[in-house]
Amino acid sequence: MTLPNFFLFSKKAILAITFFTWTNNGFASDLNLPRKQSLPHHNVNFVQLYTNKPSTVETKSCRLLVHKQLNNIILSHGKHWGVLVEKLEDGTILYSHNPDKYFIPASNNKIFTTAAALQLFNPKSKIGSKTLKSWINITNLKSNNYYADTLLRYVGGHQTAKNTLAELGIDSNSFRQVDGSGLSRRNVATPRSLVTILRATYYTAAKKHFYTSLPVAGLTGTLRHRMKSTPAQGFVYAKTGTLRNVRALSGYINHPYFGMVVFSVLVNNSNVSGSNLIKEIDKIIIQLSKVNNCSY
Repeated sequence: MTLPNFFLFSKKAILAITFFTWTNNGFASDLNLPRKQSLPHHNVNFVQLYTNKPSTVETKSCRLLVHKQLNNIILSHGKHWGVLVEKLEDGTILYSHNPDKYFIPASNNKIFTTAAALQLFNPKSKIGSKTLKSWINITNLKSNNYYADTLLRYVGGHQTAKNTLAELGIDSNSFRQVDGSGLSRRNVATPRSLVTILRATYYTAAKKHFYTSLPVAGLTGTLRHRMKSTPAQGFVYAKTGTLRNVRALSGYINHPYFGMVVFSVLVNNSNVSGSNLIKEIDKIIIQLSKVNNCSY
């Protein structure tokens, strides 16, 4: 897989991140975590995502309603943005812009980590003194990097995670995971890869544990101060992502007309400040949350 040059990262920086993540023994001892532990496997029957082949055609009526509003925000930023919005039940595309382009996902990388862990292990399994369910909640709700990197170790590493996610229909070439947290700038993902794993996980036995671990707009976790007193508050469950020159948000909208909507917004190397990027991303989600119905 050929990746753009800006995804390359110095070896010294990578070593620094690795050293911090895996040698923070004080933090590990505080959590009473062993270095190694075997967890019982959670026997999950992988599901077929659709009864019928999903539509991949953006309908004219939805383009008029959704595209006009979102294009005003996104197109001025061009190549720096990747967006994909689909209906959960049938895959109908409501909006797309660079859906198959590689972006640094920042903490949206935790979506891959936690989804893989929930497919391999029982949520009641213990890691140290906490259940896997608790680890998933802390990883996603609080975006805890240490928990995420530790989870990837227990899964068996990035290759095991990739193989597990492939069983759910995730194209192995659509993302690259080098850590569990998303701290490394060598992680890459496409908006489509994130939308696909979000949809796939929703149709597994782990749905409840994954869905409820995500921050809720205006209410909990890393979204508690965002989109407050808007149509998105209480209806958007999504994972945030932040690194230098990177902002991301991927998750679900419980939409009054479209039903459950799955989305991913990834932004890299924009000339807009981080705080303004967050405002622009939130505008997209708010617009999606209040768009009127359209016929199919």
